[in-house]
Order: sequence, then C-alpha cells, then structure tokens
Amino acid sequence: MTAPVSSWSAERVARVALGRLGEPGDPRLARLVDDLGAEQVYAYLREERDVAGLATDVAARLQGLDPRGDLEWALRRGFRFVCPGDDEWPAQLRDLDRSEALNGRGGAPLGLWLRGAGRLDELSPQSVAVVGARSATTYGASVAGEIAAHLAGECATVVSGAAFGIDQAAHRGALAVRGPTVAVLACGVDRAYPAAHRDLLGYVADTGLVVSESPPGCAPTKLRFLSRNRLIAALSLGTVVVEAAVRSGALNTANWAAVLNRTVMGVPGPVTSASSEGVHELIRNRDATLVTRGEHVLELVSPSGSFTVPPARAPEGPRDRLSALDRQVLDAVPVASPAASESVARTAGVAERTTRDALRRLLDAGFVEASPRGWRLAPASGP
Repeated sequence: MTAPVSSWSAERVARVALGRLGEPGDPRLARLVDDLGAEQVYAYLREERDVAGLATDVAARLQGLDPRGDLEWALRRGFRFVCPGDDEWPAQLRDLDRSEALNGRGGAPLGLWLRGAGRLDELSPQSVAVVGARSATTYGASVAGEIAAHLAGECATVVSGAAFGIDQAAHRGALAVRGPTVAVLACGVDRAYPAAHRDLLGYVADTGLVVSESPPGCAPTKLRFLSRNRLIAALSLGTVVVEAAVRSGALNTANWAAVLNRTVMGVPGPVTSASSEGVHELIRNRDATLVTRGEHVLELVSPSGSFTVPPARAPEGPRDRLSALDRQVLDAVPVASPAASESVARTAGVAERTTRDALRRLLDAGFVEASPRGWRLAPASGP
C-alpha cells in the first residue's frame, strides 16, 4: 500500500509532479531522472529562469502543481502511486531503461497509479498480454476469451488494455474463471475508458489491478495509447495478438514485446480477413510464433521443459495398433467376395506363408472372417 501522508518521500512527491509535467514515456525526461534523480530534476526545473530572470513556462507549470495533494486525493479514493524502490515495483520494468524508443516513446515510467486489490509485483511475474483489434470478429473474441480463460485458470495473469473487442474478451475470459487480470489504461485510473467498460474495470479492480502511467484525471490520447502499449509488453512474459489489421495498435504492442525480448505470438484467422492481416504478417515474417490455444501460449512462456504440448493427432483406432505387416495384409483382403490366401498374398505382395500367419492374427482380432471360399473383411472392419 502507499505510505502514510507523513512519510511520503521527496522522491515520490517529485515523481508525481514530473508525471504531470510531461507525457508518459518521454525518453528525455526518463533519462534525466535516471541520471540525476527525480528530486534533483524537480528542484532544478522549478527554479528554472530565463535570461530576464523570470520563471520559464516549465517552472511556472511545476509551481502550480500540488503533488502532495494528488497523493492525498488518491489515498482517500483507494488509489496508490508506486515507483522504483517500492516493494510493489515490478522488476521487469527495468528492461525499459535499456530499450530503444519506438514512435518517440520509451524509457521506464516515473511511477504507476494503481487501483485494485492485487499487488503488481505478485501479478506481473507470471503474466501474458492478450491484445488485438477493437473491431473484433466473433471468431476473434471467442478465441481471445478461451485463451485468456485457460491462462488465468493456470494462475497466469492476463494483461490487456480494457478496450472494446479483443481486450474486452481477454479480461472477461480471465474473470469468467475468477483468475487474475490487469488492465493498463491510457487515461487516469479514476476514469473509465471506454465509458461502457466502467463495470468491467470495477470487476478487474476487484480481482486484479487497473494500472496507468497517466495521473488521475488525465484523458486518453493517441500518444498515451502508444505509451501504454510499452507497459503492456513490459509487464508480460509474452504478448499474444488475436486479430490485428495492418495498421493496428496491437502491432505496436507486439513490436515493443520484440524490442524487450519477450515472446511474441499470433493467432491466425481466415486468410480473407482484413482483421487478421497484420497477425499473418507477424507470423509470415517470423516475428511471431503461431498459437491457437492456451496450452500453446503456456508452452512458449514457461521455463524450458516445464510445460509441453504433445503434437495434435487424430484419435487412435483399432487398425492403428496393428503392425505394419498386418495392416498391409488387411488392406489386401476383399470386402465382399472371399479370396484364397494365395490371392491375398499376391495382392499384398507378401509371401503366402507369412500372409497365412497374418490372416490368423487378424481373424483372432476380429478384423477378418474365414469361410470355405476364403477370406474377407469382417463387417465391422470395412473401409
């Protein structure tokens, strides 16, 4: 939980203020804070003056902020702010410090605003992102829900962005099995975006977490969605893309996952579907591994050898248990008109004595029947 008001450190207060100053994922601000520390950067910028000795626009903005008031307001409403150094801060977010910016966004967040019962450090180590198109098809939503339900049923946290379509299906799939799920927003955690998902976000907060880099009150913007995508990728062991057109925010999340050396997976759709064209390109270019169900995802993100999926095969039939020789002889036995063992041997291309031995085994197993006129298939063994 967030520390009591009296013990809020200057570092925490500075990170809250700087979070109001810049857009999420600003790599320049992230580098400054990493080099100098948030407290020093905050103090320097607040006192910044122009050549005339007047406060710069940045200084004026910072002086007009009330970061302690933001923390108190959030605490009263059950929200909390976590930052590097807190027990709840996820270790894997450090990978963002070493990553290159995509679309001008990058760097580790200054801090994260959280709403919900879960702990981020406990939910994120075994998490998988499931993302995709907002205008999802029935097929895509069904597959996303089934994958998410399987993952959550195996105690993996399902991470997504709470948008319409695939994101919504992923959260609901996890909630359906009472599993953990995390929604990462491009607006403040006090807001519901889209508004129709207010109840959904409430359920997510009850079982997992609602997370945002943007301070409370902030509205979603295109830039904030792009910044949000890097957090979804960084908080997860891998990202599954279920339906994405060639221009899709889900592909941006997949690109971040690749930059961060996370596993990228794609669910194929109909080859004629524009909603799956982006996913198909990921798979075709070998940027993503093809998956079709939750077991495939777990096999890829689990430690090597700890979770394996046997190859798909048809159910084994009685003939599958026969030796190759006996199947060869059985294929030469006629269906209706009986044939002598010599005729069966010639058709099978097997020696007559060997054929007679095989026919006796097949008779005992019920595959063939014998008559004075010769051999034929038993009724239940027809082709």
